Amino acid sequence: MLLYRPFDVGDLVEVSGVLGKVSSMNLLSTHIKTPDNKSVIISNNAIWGNVITNATATNMRRVDMVFGIGYQDDIGKAQRIMEDILSSHELVLKNPEPVVRLHELADSSVNFVCRPWIRAENYWDVYWDVTRAVKERFDAEEISIPFPQRDVHLFTEQTAGTEILPDKNSS
Repeated sequence: MLLYRPFDVGDLVEVSGVLGKVSSMNLLSTHIKTPDNKSVIISNNAIWGNVITNATATNMRRVDMVFGIGYQDDIGKAQRIMEDILSSHELVLKNPEPVVRLHELADSSVNFVCRPWIRAENYWDVYWDVTRAVKERFDAEEISIPFPQRDVHLFTEQTAGTEILPDKNSS
């Protein structure tokens, strides 16, 4: 682990199913501090047998978000709003250019992907800021964010010639 160094102290990693910041490493184990401040010690042998994801290996990351609007809403207007939010956010990088695209016609909503590029350390700030800004702008512009819904159709089966007789034991 100390020779190959797939990550360093301070890196945000996911190893052996644990996500967190590497707080220390030695010959036998790696210590990780999870986002909820738990300290997890993982044997280096267990790490080598698994996939290692290092979110801070490069200084740039993409934030992947999905926002749904109602089928009755204007998709062009919704896309322009999200593009405006990304272009005006000071932590969103201009290059590579952010992506906002119609992604899916889902059961209850028309879904867009919203993918800004940011410096890795700004990931959560951008995620939360953009989510809040989209909700506020959609509210102001009367674009709905639908919740899952189902239509239930009830029918009565009618059979010809069937008569229901009272039970003999009933008085």
